[in-house]
Formats: sequence, structure tokens, C-alpha cells
Amino acid sequence: MTDPEMTIAGRPVLGEGSEIDVFSPVDGSLLARVPSATEAQVDEAVTVAAAAFPGWAATSREERSRLIHRLCDLMQQNFDALLSTIINEVGTPITLTESLQIQYPIDQMRWYADYILDDDTVDLGKADYGAPRHSKIYKRPVGVVAAISAYNYPLHLGLWKVGAALAAGCTVVLMPSPRTPLAVLQVGRLAREAGLPDGVFNVLVGGPDVGRVLTQHKRVDKISFTGSDTVGASIIAQSAPGIKRVTLELGGKSAAIILPGADLDVAADQVHRRYTRNAGQGCASPTRILVHESVKDEFIEATRRVYAELKVGDPWDRTTDIGPVIRPEHRARIEGMVADAVARGARVVAGGGRPDFEQGWWVNPHVLADLDNSDPIAQNEVFGPVAVLITYSDLDDAVAIANDTRFGLNGYVYGDPELAAQVAPRVRAGTIAINAASGLRPDAPFGGFGHSGIGREGGVWGISVFQEIQHIQYPIRKGE
Repeated sequence: MTDPEMTIAGRPVLGEGSEIDVFSPVDGSLLARVPSATEAQVDEAVTVAAAAFPGWAATSREERSRLIHRLCDLMQQNFDALLSTIINEVGTPITLTESLQIQYPIDQMRWYADYILDDDTVDLGKADYGAPRHSKIYKRPVGVVAAISAYNYPLHLGLWKVGAALAAGCTVVLMPSPRTPLAVLQVGRLAREAGLPDGVFNVLVGGPDVGRVLTQHKRVDKISFTGSDTVGASIIAQSAPGIKRVTLELGGKSAAIILPGADLDVAADQVHRRYTRNAGQGCASPTRILVHESVKDEFIEATRRVYAELKVGDPWDRTTDIGPVIRPEHRARIEGMVADAVARGARVVAGGGRPDFEQGWWVNPHVLADLDNSDPIAQNEVFGPVAVLITYSDLDDAVAIANDTRFGLNGYVYGDPELAAQVAPRVRAGTIAINAASGLRPDAPFGGFGHSGIGREGGVWGISVFQEIQHIQYPIRKGE
């Protein structure tokens, strides 16, 4: 499907470590065996990135922008090849693959490339406090970036980091999830074709041991990671001895508050389609659905109508809504969490079970009811097409339930726009969507409160995490 070479110093390099098997979640077939990086190859990648950093940081904004756009052009030209790879290694349905898996990261990188063309120097002017001087504030690239992305959106999550870091003037070592490395390896090849200077953008493959070597390398200045809050906590610990800058985009257990009087059919359709996409393997999914106690049964009926229309099946079929989950052990985890909740008294009120497919790792969507927000399945990320239905008594109760979580990534409010606008600011989450499934936009920040992470990706905020602030004081000359 794709050549297994990594990219180091602008060259294709085969890993010299153990092989990683990459499987198709659609039918369980072996797609590729990819040799992983050794500790020596990690060191080489970081060393060449550090060597390339001064030159890339000094490269004009116009040239950095041109090269990023050139990489985007090549991705657009190779769209079909990337599409095939993502569908095969992730199992995402084709319509979502086209938009969120491929086109969005291209658009985001182009936004970064355009944004950096404007000078962002801040002139503070003259000051007579103490010694007279003239101050200017500059944004400088932080240095060598270790970028580590999750399996569910390999290009989206990886290039969110790469585009911002390259635009800021940083050099990058990108390591995708070992479950889904193939499309990222393809982008590494395209980066070589784009003419990026040697060492500016490197791609490694490996498991947790390789990631640990990368994040702890003494010449890495910044770590940007997407994954679970458990691994995020480990990365903070690994980064501490080197005082490395860290951006973490972690998990979520987002609440959708259905206000009294909301159109239940509209809310049910949007919410269920949002958390079931990509087989529920998304951190911003509205997996806690909060409805007023008086309309619980009506919402369940609306839910069943939506579920009757959801299609689990072939990701190449444009009518498919839900593909497979990534691995059999992940499916077992999802089903185990559901079974445990049912054993505690929860009831599956819509969906459930598996589709009748002979191959691949499939699970039907589920909605669980008759539990409260303290239940483990309401507090912990399932990362599958599973939501819990929780009732509330009044709006204060709804907000309290929404905020009763260690996460704070996204929130959703459905109902009267004026009332929703009053409720939204009370929800402690990084993004709140009113009467719509939340959508990404290149100029907006994405990230969350609490265990959902540190820092933001996207927009000017996504670039700023790869920059240091420098204040230079100039002497005031005679006559000024």
C-alpha cells in the first residue's frame, strides 16, 4: 500500500528496529509491516532537526509559506492515494475521510502558511520608566518539536502540529500512532518532494519505547501530543527534567444539554451522528446526553428513529455512517465497559450488539440509560459509538452535571438560542456549540479544560504554542 520508509534529514530511511504490523480494521487483513526506529535513529532525527533549526528559523516568512503551500499542493495532488490509505488503515467512512481526515488538515496548513506572512512584531514604543528605552516584542520559534499524534485522525492530528510548528519556524520530528502510520509516512515522502530543507520535517515510526526516547531527548525543546490523559500525564513527567514546553490535546467526555422545549428530533439527529462518526473514536464526541426528566421517554423515541437510519458498514460506501473500530482489543474494551454498566443496572435503550459481519472489528452504536453521572461509563472515555442518557431536573442541575467531569473539551447546547447563549458560558469546556454539531475552522482554537489538555491547536493560538516571546530594549538616540 505504501513504502515503509521513514523520513530523516530529507532521505527515505528504513527503520532498524522491530517490525510493526498494520492491520485493516475493515477485514482484519495485514496491510503492511513497518520497521520501527531504533534509539540511534531517533537520535539522528532529533540531531538533524536541531542542526536544521537555525537556518529554518532564519528563512523568510515568504519562503516558509511557499514551502508549506507546496506540501499542501502535493497532498492535494495525491488525495486519492491518501484517501485509500486512511480508509484502509483507520476504517473511516469515505465522506468523513475526504473532509476531516484529509481536506481539513490541508486547509489548516494553508491557513498557517498565509497567517505567517504578516509581521507579528509588537512595538511598545518609548518608555521613561527607569532608563529611557524603546521596546519591541518579537515571537521566536521554540526550537525542535517532537510531535506525537493519535491513531483516529492520523493526518489531521499530526499536521495540525506540523503546519503550525513549521510556520512558526520550528523543525519537527513527527511520530504517528503505530496503529496507523501509513498515511503519515506518505506525507513524509511528499515533504521530501516539496523541497523542504533537509532535517526540517522528519517522520519516525515506533511504539511507546520509541516515543519515550523521543520525548526525553535532550535536544527536543517542545512536545506536542494527542492521546489519552494517562499518557499525557506520563509525558509531563518525562518532560520535567528538561523543562520542555508541552502542549497536550487529550480526552473528553463532552455533555450535550438538551434544553426544555428543544426540538428533540433535531437534537437527537445531530448528537447521535456526531458521536458515532469515525466509530466513536473522537475526543470531542457528545457522549453524555443530558435531557430534562420530563422528556426522557420522548427523547428515547427520537433516538430510536435516528438509530434506524444509521448505517454500519463498508467505509467505501457513501451511505455508510459508521465503520469499524481500530483493533479487536479495543472492541473488547468497549463491549466490556457496556457490559459492566448493564451489570450495574444500566439499560441499552437503542442499538447494541455487533453487526453480522464475518471479518473486521465492528460494534453497533449504543445508548445507555437508567444511570447517573457518577457511573464509570459516564466519567471515562469509551472511545467508541456509545453514549449515556442522563436526566436533569432544572438548568442549574444540567450545568452541574455537565461540569461534573475531569475533562472539559467540548460542550453542546440545544434549544432556544437566547437561553442557550446564557447556558453555554457556564459549561467549563474549550468549545461550546449552540444548536449545531461543533465544527472545526482553521482560524479557531481547539483544546480543553482540566484533563482535556494544556494549550490549544488551530488559529493563532495553535502557532503561539510553538513560539517564545522575546522583549528587546533599544536605546533611545539623541533627537528621538
